Amino acid sequence: MVMTLRESKAKLSELVELASTGEDVLISVRGVIRARLTAAATPSPESMGESWAARLRTLQLGLAVPQVPGMTSDEILAELRADRD
Repeated sequence: MVMTLRESKAKLSELVELASTGEDVLISVRGVIRARLTAAATPSPESMGESWAARLRTLQLGLAVPQVPGMTSDEILAELRADRD
């Protein structure tokens, strides 16, 4: 299907629905095809950020500060500063 840019602006929702069912929609500007609207490929887990999120969780676990029961935050900070001396 070929539509002008003006027509496609007015019917974008319909065109997206057509494209999602597999029909290519060509968009012309002054009689010249300038764009194609097609169905999107099924996203991979990597493109959805799952790989990145898993790496982040691993990094967070590796950097986790051990919990010390009974110590206040001031005591923990003082201990960390003492380690620098």
